Amino acid sequence: MLDKIIHETDDKMKKAVEFTRQELSKLRSGKATVAILDDIRIDYYGQKMPIAQTASISAPDAHLITIQPWDKSVLQEIEKAILAANIGLTPTNDGTIVRLPVPPLTEERRKELVKVAKKFAEEGKITVRNVRRDANEHLKKAEKDEHVSEDERKHGEGEVQKLTDKYIKQLDDILSGKEREIMEV
Repeated sequence: MLDKIIHETDDKMKKAVEFTRQELSKLRSGKATVAILDDIRIDYYGQKMPIAQTASISAPDAHLITIQPWDKSVLQEIEKAILAANIGLTPTNDGTIVRLPVPPLTEERRKELVKVAKKFAEEGKITVRNVRRDANEHLKKAEKDEHVSEDERKHGEGEVQKLTDKYIKQLDDILSGKEREIMEV
C-alpha cells in the first residue's frame, strides 16, 4: 500500500516537471527553436494537423526557422496558421518554403519572458506541492483505515517530502537554465 502511494506520487510529480519543461521549451529565447511551432495546427484536407506532420521543419541557424511542406498547396495554410497563432513571428513564403526569421529580443522583452518562465515554474511547483498534499492525505486515510501503522505513515510522509524536494529542485534547475538561455545576447 505504502509503495503504491509513493510510486504514484513519483509518477505524478515527474509528469508535472515534464509538462513544465515542455511549456518552457515553447518560450522564445531569441534563438530559433522548432518547439514554438508544436501547438500550431493547419487545416490539411479537412483535418486539423500539426505543422510537423505536414512539413519538414528545421532551424538552419540561430535566427531562422524553415518549413518545407511535402505538399506545396498548404503553403498559404501554414502561413495563415502561424500568423493566427500570434507567436510574434512573421512568415515569408517563396513558393516552395516558408521562412520564419527570428529577430533578436530586446532587453525589455527578455525580462518579460523571464517573468513568464518564472510563472510556469511556479505553477509546476504548485502542482508538485498539490501532489504531495494528496499523497499525505492518502497516507493518513490508509492509517485511519488501519492499512498502515503510524510509523509507516510517518516514513511514507518522509519519502513523499524527499520526492517533493527532488522535483522542486529539478524545476529550479530547469528555470535557471531557461533564464540563462533567455538573457544570453
